Amino acid sequence: MSALLSIERVKARYGPVEALRGVSLHVDEGEIVALIGANGAGKSTLLMTICGDPRAAEGRVVYAGRDITGAALHEMVDLGIAQSPEGRRIFPRMSVLENLQMGAFKGDPANFQGDLDRIFALFPRLAERRSQRAGTMSGGEQQMLAIGRALMSRPRLLLLDEPSLGLAPLLVAQIFATIREINRERGVTVLLVEQNAYHALRLAHRGYVLVNGEIRMSGEGQKLLDDPDIRKAYLAGGHG
Repeated sequence: MSALLSIERVKARYGPVEALRGVSLHVDEGEIVALIGANGAGKSTLLMTICGDPRAAEGRVVYAGRDITGAALHEMVDLGIAQSPEGRRIFPRMSVLENLQMGAFKGDPANFQGDLDRIFALFPRLAERRSQRAGTMSGGEQQMLAIGRALMSRPRLLLLDEPSLGLAPLLVAQIFATIREINRERGVTVLLVEQNAYHALRLAHRGYVLVNGEIRMSGEGQKLLDDPDIRKAYLAGGHG
């Protein structure tokens, strides 16, 4: 495998507050990599820094051998990077179909119907709700829509920010099973930011632990899951 995404000694600030303190990590082609940590550790900030908001104060973001540290968001889409952000950020007044159309706005129109059919196969609930206003759906359905919208751009790299946030346990399991399918069946590389360490590390090939803006541990997902320090800090009674 070769590194598709490399974060090299990245620092990021909000005013005087240093949110990322020289973070380095890599995501190889075809991997699922999980980034776990407590609330406020800097996980979401790292994903936003990859996408240029905030800009990295120091260090580099390299994607497919290209320095994208200063790239605009629309350039990221052109390069094959898609993000499903924390809080979903769907268009609540638009229908499910219109949200998915927004995800495909830079793609080839000839591919639209086939891509739409694949999203509906992945998330049958969205097919049932295609004409419904997105804002009237459940939290789980909105999360499916956020991921589906990101996939409509045919990404090579999918950035997922807290996909389990606020969901019931059964829906969490469904979402993580779908992420595995996206990776295995479609070959999409995934960087997953997640507070649910149990599900994230079970799913991931590798993982990183972020503490106060710094990487403190890294390794294979299962080895991190078995680590007593990780279990004590991030798993309540063995489950996140």
